[in-house]
Amino acid sequence: MRWRGFTLDFLLAVAGVALCALTYQSWGGPDIPGWLTVVVVLAAGLPLGLARRMPGPVAIFLALLLVALDGVGAGILDGLQILLALTAGALARTRDWTWTLPVAALACAATAIHLASGAAPTGSVLFYTFGIIGVPVAIGRYLRSQSAAVPDGEERSPVLDILLAGGGVSFAVLGTWANWPEAELHAWGIGLLAVLSGLALGVVRWLPGAVLLLESALLLVAAGRAPDAAASLQVLLFIALGVFASQVTWRWLLAASALTCVVTLLTAVGAGAEVTFWWLLVLATMVAAPAAIGAFVRVRRTATRREVELAAERARSDRLAERERIAREVHDIVAHHVGAMVLRAGAAEYAGATGPAAEALADIRATGHQVLEDLRGLLTVLRAPGAELPVGDPEDVMRDAAARMAGAGLEVALEIAPEVAVAPLVARASAARIVQEGLTNVLKHAGPGAPARVRVEVHDHELRRELTVEVRNAAGGAVPMLPSSGQGIAGMRERAHALGGRLTAGPLPDGGWRLAAAFALPEQGSDWDCAVTRFAKGSLR
Repeated sequence: MRWRGFTLDFLLAVAGVALCALTYQSWGGPDIPGWLTVVVVLAAGLPLGLARRMPGPVAIFLALLLVALDGVGAGILDGLQILLALTAGALARTRDWTWTLPVAALACAATAIHLASGAAPTGSVLFYTFGIIGVPVAIGRYLRSQSAAVPDGEERSPVLDILLAGGGVSFAVLGTWANWPEAELHAWGIGLLAVLSGLALGVVRWLPGAVLLLESALLLVAAGRAPDAAASLQVLLFIALGVFASQVTWRWLLAASALTCVVTLLTAVGAGAEVTFWWLLVLATMVAAPAAIGAFVRVRRTATRREVELAAERARSDRLAERERIAREVHDIVAHHVGAMVLRAGAAEYAGATGPAAEALADIRATGHQVLEDLRGLLTVLRAPGAELPVGDPEDVMRDAAARMAGAGLEVALEIAPEVAVAPLVARASAARIVQEGLTNVLKHAGPGAPARVRVEVHDHELRRELTVEVRNAAGGAVPMLPSSGQGIAGMRERAHALGGRLTAGPLPDGGWRLAAAFALPEQGSDWDCAVTRFAKGSLR
């Protein structure tokens, strides 16, 4: 649904603005006026709302903005760098290498300029440059390759977990390595915190609650011993919160959001930040953004699963309904012929048959009556209230369908070959149903005034004889979209297959449509073949 996509884009835009606001380093500072600070934060964060639909242009814009702001020393560079990496990953997820490679190269160049800050590029700068862009791109390409996998957690490939762990470690190390020498902990201590925080993302899909608690504990330790490095670990905590929100109920989500708010507030107090009303508002927005995105993903995933289940159930119901209609028609056909047998047996009995012949005829008549009673009971069960009446004479049904469609505005030309009249009734009844459905589809999709041609005939092949039905129409005018179950052709194909036939449907080169079906008939030399011969000679009554 459209509102779902808009909601997610809006939440992403809010998350981008909140991230840039939280990581900004010089709010109200002397170098940049307050109003210009707001403009910069909005310019950097709002494009994230377009990252799903236009990841390439958004990544290019963020890369150029990163270079421009790096030249003036704006304090928004950390958040902007994070958004650039996320957008590069989204680009790799939704586009092919034609788009991904040049944009990723531009993002790497902008990252190198940011990390080098005017100094000569070193080996470590080059390593981090390719790492901070390469890891999200690798994750995006993996998700693109797995786009046809089963959703909703059923796809448990460890490759994604490995990529998440690698991306978490890269992000944590890149965000904290510059502060390792100044931390109260030794370099290996803060490095261990960063590595553990990143590796925890490798199991966040499996143990989101445990990872959320671990990230909270590691963040509190980092806030006390290395406050300048806590900002990067804070982002990992938000990621864990978003994944947790996508898998739990609202009660647990509220508890996790409260925990995240408390940990973030303690981290800010430990870092010496001034806690103001606006800072609390930014904090609430930043915590609410991943929680809302995770909850949105959970609701949408549940709705999608229910829609798939409903569509499967509807298709199964349509197939069962089609089989039920066929069963009712078969019962009607059997009842008709058994009734004829009973009448003929009774007529022969009353004509004066004696001896064993009379006994046999009486037994046939009694058995036929019993069969008719059993069939009547079965038909009462099969025919639900409001169900359509059984097919009468199939040829009359086809003529009636053509007349009704002609009255609705179609130009219908109906051709029924004479030998069709002596084909088995079940094949003729199915042909009548297909003609009805085919003409209805012509009226629905081609519109009034469209010429349609219906041909029902018998074809002889080397090894088989077939009753064929063809409904062909030329291109019509523009017609409004009408409601459709989407099961019309599927139901006709099910009917044809159930009777050992086949059905094809598809567009024509001139813009029209062709529906064709074929039903196998008894072999040459059968009773039906003799009936056709007598019919051709005019002796069949």
